[in-house]
Amino acid sequence: MKRVIYILSAIGAIACSNETEFDAQGTFEATEVVVSAEAAGRILNFDVEEGTGVAAGELIGTIDSVQLDLQRKQLQAQQSALLASRPDVKAQVASLKEQIAKQRAELQRVENMLRDGAATTKQRDDIEAQIRILDGQLSATLSTLDKNTATINDNAAALEAQIELLNDRIGRCRIVSPVSGTVLVKYAEAGELATSGKPMMKVADLDNIYLRAYFTSDQLADIKLGDKVTATANFGGKKRYNYEGRITWISSESEFTPKNIQTRDSRANLVYAVKIAVENDGRLKIGLHGEVTL
Repeated sequence: MKRVIYILSAIGAIACSNETEFDAQGTFEATEVVVSAEAAGRILNFDVEEGTGVAAGELIGTIDSVQLDLQRKQLQAQQSALLASRPDVKAQVASLKEQIAKQRAELQRVENMLRDGAATTKQRDDIEAQIRILDGQLSATLSTLDKNTATINDNAAALEAQIELLNDRIGRCRIVSPVSGTVLVKYAEAGELATSGKPMMKVADLDNIYLRAYFTSDQLADIKLGDKVTATANFGGKKRYNYEGRITWISSESEFTPKNIQTRDSRANLVYAVKIAVENDGRLKIGLHGEVTL
């Protein structure tokens, strides 16, 4: 009878030690990014496979942009023709300026003759009147030409804005990964039709993974941002690996304990989520069970 009691006591001690060997539990997660199409059209190529790595900014596929390219060429041709129609101000006023120069020279000659009594005041007045007329014509012509040039420049600028808009739309036909990471899921294939906003793939940075663990309210007093803790990856059985982790986020709101999570105090209903950054050595996977020791 005593032997049975001793065995039961040992089992109870082992169970108690197993309950207290960790401070919190959770699962390993990574920041996942869903890359979606930004343009509509047929997918010409999509050179990526699940499990392969991609770099931020890397071109991994293209969507048909022929129609957009043709529209751009049409606008560029219109813009070139419009700019070519700008008036040559210098050439169009050259004749008037030459006439004014001649009249001014003639006025100087007449004034010299007038001092010598070889010309009349009326001759001088007629020349001055002619110069005023030519100056008025020159000002009016310059004003008209400047307005025409400004209108053409404004229209050309409007076309340039449309061309830039098409350039942006054509650029969005390039499928580019915004982050570096590993392709988790591929949602589309070459030859399919893409629509704006259609998911193309899911990427996650598996090099920098984190453990989302849950702590009770009484444990919050013992942790703070930046604290180093031990994160244990539980692969099942005796396959357990320890990693140095750092607390990077503590939830400001409590939540009910997830059904698949146990806490040090099994009676706790409300817990706080905590993110613990861990450097992945290649073994850690998303969804893997983990434990935290303070």
